[in-house]
Amino acid sequence: MIIIQPSGGLCNRMRVINSGWRLARERQEKLLVLWNCNAELNCPFEDLFRPVPEFRITSIHSVADPRKLFYQKTARTYLTNEELLANRTDKGSLDNNFVKGLKGNIYIFTWEWFYPSEDYHLFVPAANLQARIDEMTARFRTSCVGVHIRRTDNQPAIGKSSTEAFLASMRLELEKDPDTMFYLATDDREEETRLREVFPDRILSNQNRCLRRDSREGMQDALLDLYCLASTRKIIGSYFSSFTDIAADIRGIPLIIAGE
Repeated sequence: MIIIQPSGGLCNRMRVINSGWRLARERQEKLLVLWNCNAELNCPFEDLFRPVPEFRITSIHSVADPRKLFYQKTARTYLTNEELLANRTDKGSLDNNFVKGLKGNIYIFTWEWFYPSEDYHLFVPAANLQARIDEMTARFRTSCVGVHIRRTDNQPAIGKSSTEAFLASMRLELEKDPDTMFYLATDDREEETRLREVFPDRILSNQNRCLRRDSREGMQDALLDLYCLASTRKIIGSYFSSFTDIAADIRGIPLIIAGE
């Protein structure tokens, strides 16, 4: 059996689960996902996504959870970020010989992906969230571009993808198509205020969103943003942001990184 404990935020966890599912299929083994509700993401999987028949999800609320400790202690192989990165090929997949050499139950605790995440069919928003996504995307015109501005603690994104870089990319989209609307997802309300001032009547967003990762409401609003971005025709995103990357990857839409 493969036991995955994905760490980090929403999109890091989605990539880790996809990687675990790929590994489980290669080894023809069952997959168990230990979903830790903590300050990084304090919301059960089932409050975000519909049930996944391909594997089992178990919510835990502490690294000292007895179920987590049991699986960790009884696993024959324990893998962390370091082992995964050391055995990941240039193409992003785990080395075949390394995979063949893994013995017994395998426990993986990581925020790193270890297989390319090409298919996000495993993740279907919960019915109530899908209804909210549908309501928002119904307001998109035929030419709606997604904008994801990552701020708070992401220093690489702040340094590389400046506000001016976003404004320049958005102006270019309007030059190409004057009917363009923008769906904005950001964790910085001041950024939203500025963009609304520069592009009046062009910005759509979940204005009443909660920005707290340690709350159920905050994570549900984050999921809404993710799938609304994925429903646009193109994304202008932030450097070094898994949220930007996965929003584009879910449906394979074009991605521009502001500042590059």
